[in-house]
Amino acid sequence: MTLKDIAKEVGVSISTVSRIINGNSSNAASKEMQDKIWSIARAGGYVPNTSAQALKQKNRENVPHHSIACVYARAQDAQNDAFFSTLTRSIEQEALKEGYIVKYSFSTFDIHNPATQNQIINNEVDGAAILGRCDKETLKFMKKHFHKIIYVGLNPLDAEYDQVICDGNAVASDAVSHLISQGHTQIGYIGETKNEIRYEAYCNTLKKNHINFNKNIVTNVSGSSEAGYQGAKRILERSSDVTAFFCMNDITAIGAIRAIHECGYRIPDDISVISMDDIEIAQYVSPMLTTMHIPIEEMGKMTAKILIDRIRNGHTLPLKMSLPYYMAKRESCK
Repeated sequence: MTLKDIAKEVGVSISTVSRIINGNSSNAASKEMQDKIWSIARAGGYVPNTSAQALKQKNRENVPHHSIACVYARAQDAQNDAFFSTLTRSIEQEALKEGYIVKYSFSTFDIHNPATQNQIINNEVDGAAILGRCDKETLKFMKKHFHKIIYVGLNPLDAEYDQVICDGNAVASDAVSHLISQGHTQIGYIGETKNEIRYEAYCNTLKKNHINFNKNIVTNVSGSSEAGYQGAKRILERSSDVTAFFCMNDITAIGAIRAIHECGYRIPDDISVISMDDIEIAQYVSPMLTTMHIPIEEMGKMTAKILIDRIRNGHTLPLKMSLPYYMAKRESCK
């Protein structure tokens, strides 16, 4: 597949595709169009022109082109998840600069699917990036079949693997602490609760500040806009005490904002909202969302760099890189 083929299938110019694939401009197209371009390039096994001569030489020597895989541990459909689609795109762009392609990707939810299992067992990639938290058994399975792996996410692993982390515990704690500093004591939580570091941080931060835990303003839902909407409505229907919400991610918060408006509350005059990730759409909702900025693109870039360095035997000891975060203060908190 060539740039021309991709451009024709997507319906944009070759120069637009080139800028997206080569990472020369993040403003060349919308996020949705960028995701579509990357999806088609990945499916067609696109190899960048900058590597063409080296690849021809490798083919003459019967040496396969280098490739990696992306494994989604927490998302079934990563292309529709703003966090993971951005992370994947960043990994792909950095890998291409090093002459590597993302040969395929799959979700751990599909591990027991015969077709996926066959793809894993017979994989021809040099290494794999595991995106998002997964259990020890899944890690062990991945290590057995991919040998050289790296984990990237918000939950540090207690394991001897390369890791790129933005500490979700610290991020969530700072988000809740910000609400407390504004005088809130009835702070609701919307998101996953089982084995979830963000929920643990929420509970611990309340306890640290001597604020009683209120189960009526907590709801266990997945990290989606529909789940955020339903979760917020559920809490508001059973409690009128809540004055703020901490949502597990921006997508959940966007759904919650709609529910808050529909229930007749004003943001931030009646209820404040804060979340995590700082995806692009966060600054276009009304009111603009206050959120903890996670350096998603940098996480992807460093994941690719460290994995490829591991593949090339550049390092042998497990590396753990922790990236910084900050609060993007906007309009949804008071």
